[in-house]
Amino acid sequence: MSDAPRPDSAAARRHWRRTLALTLALLAVWFVVTLVTSFMPERLNEWEFLGFPLGFYFAAQGALLIYLAIVGVHTWAMNRLDQRYKDARDE
Repeated sequence: MSDAPRPDSAAARRHWRRTLALTLALLAVWFVVTLVTSFMPERLNEWEFLGFPLGFYFAAQGALLIYLAIVGVHTWAMNRLDQRYKDARDE
């Protein structure tokens, strides 16, 4: 038996809506970070972070750390969401 909710249940529909909302929110963060880093480095370079221009920092390290955080948040949130609906299904 699978851990996923049955596709015809109300719990499955809620699970899917929340999964979709989480995915879209994290994709929006990814898109904004990528867009800002790629197309607006001059505006970012007006500020400094740890002695480096912010555009350089984002291109070299900052965006990669944010992408890693996105993966971590997605994994944590999906494990939590899956467990919540598994518990609801078992009741």
